[in-house]
Amino acid sequence: MKLMLFVAAGGAIGAVARFGLMSGIGHWLGHGFPWGTLAVNIIGSVLLGVLIEVSALLWSPSPEVRAMLVVGLLGAFTTFSAFSMDTYILFDRGMLFQAIGYVTASVAICVMGFWGGIAVTRQFLT
Repeated sequence: MKLMLFVAAGGAIGAVARFGLMSGIGHWLGHGFPWGTLAVNIIGSVLLGVLIEVSALLWSPSPEVRAMLVVGLLGAFTTFSAFSMDTYILFDRGMLFQAIGYVTASVAICVMGFWGGIAVTRQFLT
């Protein structure tokens, strides 16, 4: 039960952060392309890379804190369910090239962001 409460607390923070960032980016760049979803997925991937590397090299969080940060906060912050919906909408609107670009950028940049988060953290911590 304690573990679930930690996940729930992290999830609440992550969901509110995602909403705020996606709303802000949508307002700033417009809603014709899912810039907000792309941004939170990239940022979340980088943060997860940093967290994993910090946990491996410097800090051993308790299982509750680890679950709160990884499953709760970052799980609620990143939005691959929204990514799937946005991809469907782009395809459904006949925006084939934008949909392919969105999928390619989301996957490639997020994976590179994860690796980048690890590499940058390694440089500072080792």
